[in-house]
Amino acid sequence: MTQHLDDSLVIAGKKYRSRLIVGTGKYKDIAQTRAAIERSGAEIVTVALRRVELDRTKPSLLDAIDLTKYTLLPNTAGCSTAEEAIRTCRLARELFGGTLVKLEVIGDPKTLFPDNEQTLEAARVLVKEGFDVLPYTSDDPVMAKKLEDIGCAAVMPLAAPIGSGLGIRNPYNIRIILETVKVPVIVDAGVGTASDAAIAMELGCHGVLMNTGIAGARDPLLMAEAMRLAVEAGRKAFLAGRIPKKLYAQASSPIEGMIE
Repeated sequence: MTQHLDDSLVIAGKKYRSRLIVGTGKYKDIAQTRAAIERSGAEIVTVALRRVELDRTKPSLLDAIDLTKYTLLPNTAGCSTAEEAIRTCRLARELFGGTLVKLEVIGDPKTLFPDNEQTLEAARVLVKEGFDVLPYTSDDPVMAKKLEDIGCAAVMPLAAPIGSGLGIRNPYNIRIILETVKVPVIVDAGVGTASDAAIAMELGCHGVLMNTGIAGARDPLLMAEAMRLAVEAGRKAFLAGRIPKKLYAQASSPIEGMIE
C-alpha cells in the first residue's frame, strides 16, 4: 500500500495543506464571508482588488481575512486589458508586499471568458517583474503550455463560464493540460456543487478555486464545508486509483477451480 506522507499543494515554493482556494465576493456580509472561509478549510483566499474598499479605516472585505492565517491572493477581476491587469498587480504588491497574484483579463463581458492574448502579454511582463502569476485561462492546452513556458507558477483553466455552476464541461481538455504542463493545474470557474469539485480532483487537478459555488448556495457555510470534503475526497480517490469501468458486472472473486 502506497503511503502519501506529504501530499501538500506547492505553489511558488510554498506548501499548502488545503487544495481549495476560495473567493470573497457575493456573501451577505463580512461575518458570513469570514465564517465561510473558515469552514472551507482554505489557506489561500482571493480578493478582487478593483472591487474592494482599500481604505483600511472603512469597512472592507479585507476585514474578513486574517493575514496571519491565510495567504492573500489579489486578483485582477474587472480588467479587460493587459495594461489594466499589470497596473492592478503592481498596486497589490505596493499595498500588501506579496508577489502571488491571480491574473484575470476578461475578453467577453457576457460569458466572462478570458482574453488569452492579453493574459499572455500581461503574464510575460509580470513574471519578468518578479510576480508569481496564477493566470485564469481557457481550457486550451496550447495556451496552458505557453503560460508555463514564460514562467507562470500555475495555470488555472476554466471548467465552465464564471458563476455558471455548470461543472467541468470538457474534462478531456483538462486531462490533456495535466499531461502537457508540469506546474500545478487549478480548475477555476464553473464549479457548482461538491461533485464538480470532486470530479476535478479525480481527474488529477492540483486544486480548485471557487467563489459563487459557495457564496451563492442556499446555505453558504454548509456548502463551504461540503466543498472542503469534496476536494479532499476527490484527491484521495485520485491517489488511490479507481477501478476500470466495465460494461457489465463481473464477479469480484474468481470462479476458476470451484467445486461443481
